Amino acid sequence: MNKSLSVFAASILALAVTGNATAEDKRYIVTFKQGKGESVKSFMKKRGGRQALEIRRQNAMAAHMSATTLKEMRSNPDVAFIEEDVKRYPMSQETPYGITMVQADQLGDTQAGNRTVCIIDSGYDLVHEDLSGNAVTGTSDPSGAGNWYEDQSGHGTHVAGTIAAMNNGTGVVGVMPSSNINLHIVKVFDGDGWAYSSSLMAAAEVCADNGANVINMSLGGESANFLERRTFNNLNRQGILSIAAAGNDGNTAHSYPASYSSVVSVGAIDSDKAIWSSSQQTDQVELSAPGVQVLSSVPTDTGRISSLTVGSVDIESAPISGTPAGAITGSMEDCGTAESACTSAAGKICLIARGNISFAEKVLNCESGGGIGAIIYNNEEGLLSSATLSDTVTTIPSVGISDTDGATLLTQLSASVDLENEATSYEYFNGTSMATPHVAGVAALVWSHFPNCSNTEIRNALTATAEDLGDAGRDNAYGYGLVQAKAAYDYLDTYGCSGS
Repeated sequence: MNKSLSVFAASILALAVTGNATAEDKRYIVTFKQGKGESVKSFMKKRGGRQALEIRRQNAMAAHMSATTLKEMRSNPDVAFIEEDVKRYPMSQETPYGITMVQADQLGDTQAGNRTVCIIDSGYDLVHEDLSGNAVTGTSDPSGAGNWYEDQSGHGTHVAGTIAAMNNGTGVVGVMPSSNINLHIVKVFDGDGWAYSSSLMAAAEVCADNGANVINMSLGGESANFLERRTFNNLNRQGILSIAAAGNDGNTAHSYPASYSSVVSVGAIDSDKAIWSSSQQTDQVELSAPGVQVLSSVPTDTGRISSLTVGSVDIESAPISGTPAGAITGSMEDCGTAESACTSAAGKICLIARGNISFAEKVLNCESGGGIGAIIYNNEEGLLSSATLSDTVTTIPSVGISDTDGATLLTQLSASVDLENEATSYEYFNGTSMATPHVAGVAALVWSHFPNCSNTEIRNALTATAEDLGDAGRDNAYGYGLVQAKAAYDYLDTYGCSGS
C-alpha cells in the first residue's frame, strides 16, 4: 500500500471510530453539572463528539464537536456551559509605543554598563523572562516590606521593564534592552503600596551608596518637608540625577519629591502626545513621557490582557486589575450600576455602568446574581483602563470599556459576546509612574554615551531637546515637552557637555 492510500485508510478508520466528527470540528470546553460528567460524555459521544482532554478538577472536558453536536449539547440540561477552546501561542516580542516615542530605539545601549539606575519601588521579579538576565542587585526593606527580588504589587517590576526589559524575542523591550545597564533595586513598598518619607530618604541614600547615577521614583505624596528636600539637594550635589512622578490627581497641587527643584518632575502623555487627564500640572513639571496604556512586565503570570468581541466587532477593553483569567461566551444583561445582586443576569454577562459603588462590589453583585462575566463602561470620556478590584477575590472575568462603547452595547444586549482575560507576565498600566521610567531610562542611555558630563548637564540637554508640546515653550502640563533620546544625544555630540 502506498503512502497516500495509507493516509486515506487511516482517515477512514478515524471516522469509523469517532462517528460523524471531522477534522474541521471545532474544539470546545464543556463544563457539566456536579456528578453529570459520565452522562454528558455518553450523550456527546452518541452524537459524534470526541473527547480530547479531561479537566477533572473543574468538572469539565475539552472536546471536538460539529455545529450540530454543539447545538444539541447546549440544550442538554446536565451541561453548565460551553465555550470555545481557543488557541494559545508563544508570545512574540513587542516594542511598546513609548520606546519609539522617546527615540530610545535610535540609540544603541551596548556601553550602558558605565551607568547605574536605582529603582525605589515595590521590588523586582527576579525570575521574570524579560528581566532575569539583567545586571541587577538590590536592597530589601528592613522595616518589613520584604525581599527586593519579590514584588507583591507588580508596580516595581512594571517600572523596571520600561527601563530594561531585554531584547530576547519575547515580551517587550525597554529603553535599554541589551542587559548592559546596571540596576539596583531598593524595596520600600509591600502589597499595601505606601511608605514613609523617611523610608524614601533612606532608600535614596542606599541608591547613592550603591553607585547610582540615576534614581527612578515612580512615587510621591503631598507636603514637602525640610529633611527630604535637603536629602535630594545633597544627592544632586553629589552628581546623582533624581527623577520622580508628577502625580496622578489631575490637579495643580505639588507632589513630592517630584516638586523639589533638585528632582526632575515627569508628567504623563498618551500615544497621541496629549496630556493624560490625571497628570498633575504644576510649575515644577519639567518633562513628559508616555504614561497611558503602557505595556510592560509584571510578576510572572500575574498580568492580564483582555479581548472583547461583540458579534463580529472587536471592542477596545482593559482588564479590571485583580480579575481572574478566563474566557466566556454569552449574551449581555443590563445591570445598571449593579448596586445589588443582578439576578436577571444568571448565565449572562453583566453590562454595568461605572459609579456610586466600588468596582469590586459591582463585580460581586454580578457574580451573586449568577452572571458569568462583567463589562463595566466608563461614566466619563475614554476607556475605563485603571479600574481595580483591590484585594477582593472574584471568580468571573471582568473588563472595562469606554462610555461610548457602553452606550452602543446597551442596544445590542442579545448579541453574542466573547470576553477573555488572558494570564500573562505583562500588563498595561497608566500613570505618571509609567512616564517616569521612560525619562530615567533615556537619561541613563544618553549619559552612557557622554559619561564625562555632569548630572546637571545631562538634565539641561534633555530639557533643551524635548519635543515642545502644548503651549509654546515650557508649560505646567508638559514641562519642556516629550523627552527625546536621539535629539539629546545629537545636542551633546554637537555642543559638548556645556551645551550651546
